[in-house]
Amino acid sequence: MAALGKLSEALEAVEAARGFLYSFHRLSGTADLTLGDSVAELRDAGHTELADRVERELVGRNVIEGRWTFQIVEAYDDTYYGAFKELEKAARDELVGGRRHLHEAEMKEERRTAGLEHHAATPDDGT
Repeated sequence: MAALGKLSEALEAVEAARGFLYSFHRLSGTADLTLGDSVAELRDAGHTELADRVERELVGRNVIEGRWTFQIVEAYDDTYYGAFKELEKAARDELVGGRRHLHEAEMKEERRTAGLEHHAATPDDGT
């Protein structure tokens, strides 16, 4: 079913976007921790005023008003990602008995050489 395939394709894009969002979260956190190291090194080098300013204005700063990155990730998961996953699963359950990756399964069956080693239909096929 083409429409269900498009829905699954859209979910794959959402999964990739979510991965980028988690990368953004991790990189921003790493930046904040590294910024703390910079503050300590600035102080050790005698640049106390600059260290104080960096610490006060940047360390622990919200990346979006009122939010750190973990809050952005949580809001995305709760507002969009969770609903998307739920509706995609409901559509699969209703239309194809919950089966996933229908297009890929059909393509595998068309492209594999039945009976040849490393071309088994499933892990327990034994061929």
